Amino acid sequence: MHFFSLPLTLQGRDVIAQASTGSGKTVAFALPLVHGLRDDAAGAVQALVLCPTRELADQVAQSLRLVARARPNTKVITLCGGVPLRGQLQSLAYGADVVVGTPGRIQDHLDRGSLSLSGVQCAVLDEADRMLDMGFVDDISAVLAHCPSERQTLLFSATYPDGIAALAKRFMREPQMVQVASQHGAEKIRQLMVEVDERERLHAVGQVLAHFQPSSSLAFCNTKQQCRDLVAVLQAQGVQALALYGDLDQRERDQVLIQFANRSCSVLVATDVAARGLDVSDIDAVINVDVTPDPEVHVHRVGRTGRAAAQGLAVSLVSMDEMGYVGRIEEMQGRETEWVALSALSPAPGGVPLAPMVTLQLAGGRKEKIRPGDVMGALGAEAGLTRDQVGKININDFATYVAVARAHAAHALAKLNAGKIKGKKVKARYLDDAER
Repeated sequence: MHFFSLPLTLQGRDVIAQASTGSGKTVAFALPLVHGLRDDAAGAVQALVLCPTRELADQVAQSLRLVARARPNTKVITLCGGVPLRGQLQSLAYGADVVVGTPGRIQDHLDRGSLSLSGVQCAVLDEADRMLDMGFVDDISAVLAHCPSERQTLLFSATYPDGIAALAKRFMREPQMVQVASQHGAEKIRQLMVEVDERERLHAVGQVLAHFQPSSSLAFCNTKQQCRDLVAVLQAQGVQALALYGDLDQRERDQVLIQFANRSCSVLVATDVAARGLDVSDIDAVINVDVTPDPEVHVHRVGRTGRAAAQGLAVSLVSMDEMGYVGRIEEMQGRETEWVALSALSPAPGGVPLAPMVTLQLAGGRKEKIRPGDVMGALGAEAGLTRDQVGKININDFATYVAVARAHAAHALAKLNAGKIKGKKVKARYLDDAER
């Protein structure tokens, strides 16, 4: 996407960019944002990025830091809810060049007087459609009112509902529209429709998984309650499934996302809003437990699979009441969909495969100055594991999470509890109690 929008953003123009997940939108605004930072701003906030969720804000901040490595002493701060204010207040006291955060927490800092946006030259609304869905329009308005009217405003959205046009009219100056077609060709993603009765919908998900045997799947539900119900059904069938929806606290959300991203959870069940900001590139299958009435949202869901050179699979469970939604999807995609009978989906030998990794949680994180190399060193020296047997290592302020190949998890756990990291005893456990 950055190839299309960069000339406009570098000229200082306001831009509305519509593109699906995976199209490079973060780079599209990170490059001009960092390029426009001044060296004489004396710690004043020069750029602001608003995101709908903490997960997306963390990813954006990480990308900005990577882009800004060539610019000495560029400070990027993340301000999101779900974490204590004290650390954020201390960081703000030392100044920042770029602030990335959620509208509610940023408004909180503005009300407290701990944040000033009077020097902002560029404001970015990332995943603007999701922020509207989550009811952030008043918070967005209040936050942008603290920014100079002569700023540059960049708006990025996967879909283009009516609210986006209203937002652009209110806060942007002669915005230029950039639309990028989906990066996922029809030939890369096989889309199937399966007719189901309402009463068999949840159990049909397990039938789809047992037939196609994807190692990593993302199942979309339209409601939080259905997410909870589906996870209960799948877990009863022996499937390693976790749910991601709005009622989870931040620690629970973080742990769910870590387990799915490091391949120690086979199925993530999520609402559309909760899944925004999810950055997992190797999803084998998307299952639409409900058909969304918005065809653009359907395209966005399906685009989660079939990334890069991989082939993707998208299966939608359709009741008679949802047939009209399928017609809208076919009209938008310009082709008829492929149908398969539920009865034709028979379990393949071995059923749903277990996730290849297991997540171990270690007490202690950045506050104890633990680094990924320390964890890898302990697993190598104490447990004899090779780099291929250790997956992603995630470190937050107070805990460390490491993915270990399933066959070696019990051995690694015992050795970690018997050994030391940075000269200190550590307490390790399975993050998922079901692994015990």
